[in-house]
Amino acid sequence: MNLVTVQKLRGAARLSLLLLLALQGGRSFGQSVPLYLPEVRVVATRTAAEAEALGTSYERVSVADARRFGRIAFGQLLGSATGLPVVTSGAPGSATSLFLRGANSNQTLFLIDGLRANDPNTDYAVFLGGYSPGGGDVVEIARGPQGALHGGEAVGGIVSLSSTRGSGPFSGRLAVEGGSFGTYSASLDLQGERDAWAYAGSLGEASTDNERSNNDITASSGNIRIDRSLGGRSGIGGTLRFLSTRGGDPGDRWTADPDDRRRERNRVGTLFLDLGGEGDWDGRAVAGFQDRRFEATVVTPGFPTTTTEVRNRRFVLDAQASYSGVDRHRVTGGFTLEAARTRSSGFGSIDSRQELAAFFIQDELALGESVFLSAGLRSDDFDTFGRSTTGRMTAAWLVADGYLKLRGSFGTAFRSPSFLDLYGTSSFYVGNPGLRPERARAADIGLDWQLPNSLGAVSASAFRIDTRDLIVGDFSVFPSTVLNAGRARTSGVELGARLVLGGRLTWHGSYTYLEARNLTGGVRLLRRPRHLYGSELTLGFTESVTAALGVSGYAGHEDIDARTFATVDGSKVLTYRASLSWVTATGADLLLRVENLFDAEVEPVNGYPALGRSVHAGLGWNW
Repeated sequence: MNLVTVQKLRGAARLSLLLLLALQGGRSFGQSVPLYLPEVRVVATRTAAEAEALGTSYERVSVADARRFGRIAFGQLLGSATGLPVVTSGAPGSATSLFLRGANSNQTLFLIDGLRANDPNTDYAVFLGGYSPGGGDVVEIARGPQGALHGGEAVGGIVSLSSTRGSGPFSGRLAVEGGSFGTYSASLDLQGERDAWAYAGSLGEASTDNERSNNDITASSGNIRIDRSLGGRSGIGGTLRFLSTRGGDPGDRWTADPDDRRRERNRVGTLFLDLGGEGDWDGRAVAGFQDRRFEATVVTPGFPTTTTEVRNRRFVLDAQASYSGVDRHRVTGGFTLEAARTRSSGFGSIDSRQELAAFFIQDELALGESVFLSAGLRSDDFDTFGRSTTGRMTAAWLVADGYLKLRGSFGTAFRSPSFLDLYGTSSFYVGNPGLRPERARAADIGLDWQLPNSLGAVSASAFRIDTRDLIVGDFSVFPSTVLNAGRARTSGVELGARLVLGGRLTWHGSYTYLEARNLTGGVRLLRRPRHLYGSELTLGFTESVTAALGVSGYAGHEDIDARTFATVDGSKVLTYRASLSWVTATGADLLLRVENLFDAEVEPVNGYPALGRSVHAGLGWNW
């Protein structure tokens, strides 16, 4: 019995024990088009707002449906969002990057329970690839620059993961799944409330050998949220999340390294206080932390084994207050204080600290029942490179009795220089302490049309983002350095639809056309597909039996050849998936799904092949 098998058995035994103790005591098809449901949105305004009032292109993904239909890892869940390229280095569980509206992967802000979980010194790629959101989690996507409310890195937009308050009597879900390539997963969701207390949490473990040698990945993740009501809309509580992954790192298919390994541990926690009553004031304060540790072990025959360690720590205090006592206005203001430290034994030998003090203000204005406006400003002051001020304006206009919403926004954003950019040193490189942040401005217009008689909805957006002061390498000097010299532009159109075709037959589809160019070099930006599309047809044979057939893919992008490092045309990616689910009268549900139905040979990243056809079966139990 090899080491990998032993680790898997230990992981399964540990999770089984936790599940038994707990019991004794969708697919990922997000709402691709806003349907004006009475759900509140938080990320797009920092306040509780209904979808009809948002001038921002917004999407909310149902994690519960995602897990029920076999989408377990965060990256898989996001793969169905409209116009959101999700790029993995081949196999499930691998590092995952986002290119929201063509912005670079480090220009998309990722929030966990309201705390930013990435900056130029902290990577989100392993978290997206390995974390399994819980059934009570909410995923929100706000497109376009969001720096006026959330600060740096929100150039293309924001992806947010947050937990919801438990409610009602004790309930839960237990699910297990197994399939091709030695894949298994198990998860447990629990939630409920009693008197003034509420609780919600999840626990999951997933593992796969994948198709290539030394490409096994095991990930354990979980979260818990505890709330206590203080009356009215006031309450206190806390959240805690963790992710622990380990696996092989074979590199590209030509390298096929048999020994290199990677590990990551990521923890994020918050304590929060909500204040709200019958008056005109509401407030929220959050204190939180992030602790991340990443290790990469490289084994080279004939040379000593080397281990690179990256350690990120962040402490945050964020507070805001909203006042709605002025007719038709809601004014929100607040501040963010942050202290972060990064230590890296890799290239650049980083050991640096950074402090941030930011202040923001926003005014939301309702003109009657059909016009909604917002405007905001934020100033971020970093002790490393100075101050950056950003702003945003949005508008939404409801016409045709509220079935049609016209919207638009304009905003600015920035990306901070990293510690490596500022202070890194090596024999051939030195940082540039005089760097400025990368800056962007963007505009979009769009519409959301809710079809009458609950027949579905259609959405369309046109956007453009211009970025300047891009941080690029300067190899004209020795040692080499970096400077602000680049410019880029991304523009395009996003289309989405959700239609009821009759009876229990529904169709979801999306298409994005994207132009993404480096204006300085006159070339396309890498790994930004010109065409991105997805479609899924769902048929309910009965109220309990449902079948689905979906296709997703992209084309028209450039990549880097993994052998020669030359720029090449990226391969077209097109895969199909099928699923069949059955919900029994006893609360159990069965799922059979096939990924890459026609066994297509595709490489999302040059040299990193995706898996061939795989078959999976799962069992879930709800109570």
